[in-house]
Order: sequence, then C-alpha cells, then structure tokens
Amino acid sequence: MKVGILGYGKEGQSAEKYFQKHGANVQVFDKFTLSEVQAQDFSDFDLILRSPSVHPRLDWTSSTRYFFDRCPCPIIGVTGTKGKGTTCSLIAALLKTLGQSTYLVGNIGNPAIDVLDELKTDDVVVYEMSSFQLWDLEKSPQISVILRIDPDHLNVHDSFEDYVQAKANICRYQTHKDCCIFYSNDSDSRTAAQYGNAKKIAYPITDDKELDKILDSLSIPGRHNRDNTQAALLAVSSFLRLDLHDFITKYKTQIITTFHNFQGLPHRLQFVRELNGVQYYDDNFSSAFPALDVALAAFPGQTIFLIAGGQDRGMDHSPARERIFSAAGLKKAFLIGETSRHLSKNVDTERCQLCASLPEALNSARQAAEIEAKIHPETPVVILMSPGAPSFDMFKNFADRGDQFQTLVKEI
Repeated sequence: MKVGILGYGKEGQSAEKYFQKHGANVQVFDKFTLSEVQAQDFSDFDLILRSPSVHPRLDWTSSTRYFFDRCPCPIIGVTGTKGKGTTCSLIAALLKTLGQSTYLVGNIGNPAIDVLDELKTDDVVVYEMSSFQLWDLEKSPQISVILRIDPDHLNVHDSFEDYVQAKANICRYQTHKDCCIFYSNDSDSRTAAQYGNAKKIAYPITDDKELDKILDSLSIPGRHNRDNTQAALLAVSSFLRLDLHDFITKYKTQIITTFHNFQGLPHRLQFVRELNGVQYYDDNFSSAFPALDVALAAFPGQTIFLIAGGQDRGMDHSPARERIFSAAGLKKAFLIGETSRHLSKNVDTERCQLCASLPEALNSARQAAEIEAKIHPETPVVILMSPGAPSFDMFKNFADRGDQFQTLVKEI
C-alpha cells in the first residue's frame, strides 16, 4: 500500500508512524503551496491524507476521516471557535471520574490516529474538532457539541459561510439515535445545528437553581466557562442516556469533585498565584479580540489591571479599543506589542500605559495593583494578561508568551 501525506505537522507525523507500523510505503509532502500540490500527480498512490489546513479534494481523505471509518467505539465530538479544549477536557474528566475508559484526542494536540489501535468497543473518544478536520467529513459523532461560532480561519476557508458549513458536518450525518447540543445564544451555532436527524438540545439553561449550585463548584472563572460546563454536562448525560437532572441527582458528588479539581487548560484564564492582595491570571491563549472580550467579563465585581497587545494583522482596532476601555472593572491597561499604539489611541494616560516589554508591563501593573489592593481591600484585584492578538511579534507562540508571563509572576 502506498500512502501520501500532505503536510508534516503533528497529524502528519502521527499518520506516518501509523502507516509505517502497518507496513505501508509512506511518502511525505511538506512545504508546498496549494497550487503546487493540486497539480501533483498522485495516481500511483492508494491513499492521500491531507493535513487539516490543506483544502480538501474529492480524491483525498484525512486522518480524521480515516479514524471515523475505523473507530470501534462511540465518539463525542466538540466544535466551535473558542472553548473547545476546555469543554472537551471537562467531558473527559467527568467520564473518567465515572469510571469510563476515555480517550481525549483531536485539535487539543493528541492526534486521533495515535490511539486507533488501542480502542475497544466499550471505550469512548472525546474529539476536539476544528473546521479543518470537519471540512470533508462524511460521518458524524454520536454526540455532537457546537459551541459559539465566530469568524476565524477566513484566510483558508472560502468564506464565513464555508467555515460554518464545515462546522455543521459535526451533526450533518447524525441519525435519530444521536444527539446534538448547541449554543442557542449564537445564530451561527443554531444554523450549524439544524442539519442531521439527531435529537437537538439547546444550552445555556437559565433559571435552574440546582444547576447553578452545581456550577458554583467550578474552580475556573467566567460566564463562558459556566456555559461550556453546561455543554459538557449535557454531553455526558446524553452519552449515558440520562436526563440532565437525573444525571446530576445520580452523580452529584462525582460532578462536584470533578469541577472542584478541574484547573482548566494552560494559558486559558489560568490562575497563577496570589500575592500582596493581587491575583494573577494567564490568558495568553487569547490571540483575537473576542477572547479578550470574554476574559474581561470573567471577573465581575473585581478590579482588573490588564496586560494586552501583540502582533498587528492590519485590522481596525477601534471596536476593540472601545470595548476594552468600557469594560466593567477595568482600572488600567498596560499595552505591549505592535497593536499597542492602535489600542492606546486617544485614551487617557490614566487608563493605559505603553510598555516596551512584558517585564516592564508586569512590573508597572504589579505596582498599580498592589496600591489598589491596599486602598480598597474589600474589592478583589486581578492582573490579567489576555493579549487579544497573536504573539509572533515578540514571542515564539502563545505558549512561549504565557510561559514567560508565568515565570515572571512566580519570580516576584
């Protein structure tokens, strides 16, 4: 068997190992333009696997499609623009607490094909699915979750409609035996969820005191995380074929324990430490303004000193600037990177400060925050690093940016 692999990222490397293990002749194509690879003659190959960001073609497949065709156990798939990793991790944590053999794979960084040979019929796979992985999928998971959808990856997708339609494949091929959970506050999530024949379950659920009490045990902050947790609860209860309230009643102790122990994912509103009355949070996964917007709303009733800014992608920053400096609780922003000059335009210097480096921004924010904590000890004070922009102007990637922030905070 001759297999061609287009792209050599994590999925490509895993596919190479998998097919070599199974005796295939593997050839990797890396560092190509789309036009170059589309012009390539692949007629002597038995199988062509595209990497997620390579535009699909009818005679190509993907590691995701290959996995879905051969997975022997149920799959819980999660898509959306933000929050996929947290929701998937919560689903996996709940299932493992209940004693279910669970594999967490996909866009979260664990290629699904790595575990394919290990899976048994009584396992369950929790699959974080990007639009690229869903793009040409012709099977849907038994349980699908569609979080909020915002414009993203439009440099690769033909249009936002193409992006939404790719997301819709997570439920498009579901049957009446399956379940689709969707975010009802977002029109694009509702649009994607209309496809397929699965049972449809909307969230967030409001005015439910029992559910609110359970969510109060979460150790991660933010309204968005409470919504993501509702989606996780609905996914697990649907997998177990239980009504949500029956599920909570039966497994209340296990659910609370899971939520209390769940610390979230690195660099996603991650609590770092508390010192001198100031709490430090790392949200360096925030590479676009919608994520920063969500982060600012995650600390109601608290005073926020923000560190933000990053690579300039040529966008109009005026809407972001307006939202940042009208956010409830924001005391002052310390801005770094290429976007800092746009975000600070016409903003009073009492409300923002331009900084040449992350150490300068953190030191200035710390001094201001500790003074605030002494003057108003009754109000919690937070230093939040949520850049709202890519990291590549000053750092290797978002993880490097977050790691440097955490190192500096821990050295104080």
